[in-house]
Parts: sequence; structure tokens; C-alpha cells
Amino acid sequence: MKKHIHKTSEEFKVHIRQVRRDANDALKKLEKASEISEDDLKGYLEDVQELTNQYSDKVEQVCKEKEDDIMSI
Repeated sequence: MKKHIHKTSEEFKVHIRQVRRDANDALKKLEKASEISEDDLKGYLEDVQELTNQYSDKVEQVCKEKEDDIMSI
């Protein structure tokens, strides 16, 4: 069970990184099309990275809690 939880959490983190990549690509396309400035792009990329870190940390936290639950049973 513990291995399954760890594997599932890794899959969630991969999905989070894929969403980050897609968002970054979309932002870069907007900058290339001159719809947003280079400064705006940098700020948005930082925001996307911050959200990525938050959700990755949240996945880690939930995984740790579930592993602790399983080990206590």
C-alpha cells in the first residue's frame, strides 16, 4: 500500500509539472505575439512556479499523512 501511495503521488507531481509546462508555453506564446510584455512574462512564470511548488508540497503532505495512517494500522 505504501508503495502504491508513493507511486500515485509521483504521478500527481508529473501531472502538475505537465500543467506548468503547458502554462509556461502558453505564456511564452503570448509574449512572442506581443500580447504581454517581457516583464509580465517573467512575473507570470514566477507565479506559475510558485503554484507548482504549492501543489507539489500539498501532494507530498497528503502522501506523508496517508503513509503514516497506513503504518499506524
